[in-house]
Amino acid sequence: MILLQSEKNYEIYMQTILGAGGIIGKELAKSLPKYTDRIRLVSRNPKKVNPADEIFSANLLDSEQTIKAVEGSEVVYLTAGLPYKIKTWQSQWPIIMKNVIDACKKHHAKLVFFDNVYSYGRVNGWMTENTAMNPTSKKGTVRKKIDDMIMDEVCRGNFKAIIARAADFYGPNTPLSFVNVMVFDNIKKGKKSQWLINDKVKHSLTYTPDAGKATAILGNTESAYDQAWHLPTDRNALTGKEFIEKVAEEFGLSPRYMVLPRWMVQMVGLFNGIVRESVEMLYQNDSDYLFDSSKFEKAFDFKATSYSQGIRETVKSLQGV
Repeated sequence: MILLQSEKNYEIYMQTILGAGGIIGKELAKSLPKYTDRIRLVSRNPKKVNPADEIFSANLLDSEQTIKAVEGSEVVYLTAGLPYKIKTWQSQWPIIMKNVIDACKKHHAKLVFFDNVYSYGRVNGWMTENTAMNPTSKKGTVRKKIDDMIMDEVCRGNFKAIIARAADFYGPNTPLSFVNVMVFDNIKKGKKSQWLINDKVKHSLTYTPDAGKATAILGNTESAYDQAWHLPTDRNALTGKEFIEKVAEEFGLSPRYMVLPRWMVQMVGLFNGIVRESVEMLYQNDSDYLFDSSKFEKAFDFKATSYSQGIRETVKSLQGV
């Protein structure tokens, strides 16, 4: 059964993106003009995506600034990211989430939180919206805490919210994706690609333009609220080897790559803080990492972009085509 988007005229209502500077915020902003002509982009240094966008500078760690950023909004999307440091996550994410929830409640706004899958922990088989929360990392524990903050308020009837989850992602202009950095960028530079831990297991990847479109659809569908959704992701997950081969083929090159074993990642982590912070998440790379988005695809009759097409478009963006 297809969920129909609300018939409400959203053109008179503000839709606000908190943390609009990242790739998901930008892809979301591109998709929102279909639903509203009033879009507010909020970050510390916001930049317009669409000509008519309103930009608003705010620090989400400040409750008053967050309240002002949300004022007048019908729908609020939280797509913010924090530096990849566990101490920063532990200290700042709960504050940001509290400020955003309080602001949404004060202004009677609905919240759509763009989330990852860290709170699931290691999963044997396909991750679905019904997968139990069993974080096996410190970062996963933080994500579960802030997810619980949202759903506790929903259960109390205090506001409406959606948790929209994506797998690891890739796509044009996605500089923080590990596959963009280790595969696409390296091939473009004439270097060997790199893959983490095991190139023989399947690893789902969400295409960022799909994530933006789908998040906009959810935010503008009244019946989608008060639950979690997995954003559309091609079910035909590839192994690391298969993914690299497809990228190399699009560049017109033979695949050249190396697999980084755990001990090497740990050694590099001794000298590189970002790598060190990623060590606890390596469980996502040593066995199949499978992300099921059939709930969304069936509800909205949405076909996720295939890996072949997504890889082709990402390579084109790097080649300036």
